[in-house]
Amino acid sequence: MSVIAIPEVLRRRLGDDGVEAFIKVINESEANSRKDLSTKEDISRLEVKIESSKSEIIKWVAAMLVAQASIMAVMFKLLGLIK
Repeated sequence: MSVIAIPEVLRRRLGDDGVEAFIKVINESEANSRKDLSTKEDISRLEVKIESSKSEIIKWVAAMLVAQASIMAVMFKLLGLIK
């Protein structure tokens, strides 16, 4: 937690209770803004998911290429283009 220096003018205007309430509001807003930040752990989990997705996509593309080549070979054979 950081130290907050409240100017004397503001201290006189707000009073002790007002200054304490003001500091509490600032600390709560600071805590809330940090909740939305990503941590290193969040980023590493995301990298693992991306890597996993990439390998899955490569597997599917390879399987589809083999399937497409097989279907084309069968079609060529049925059409008599390949003897």
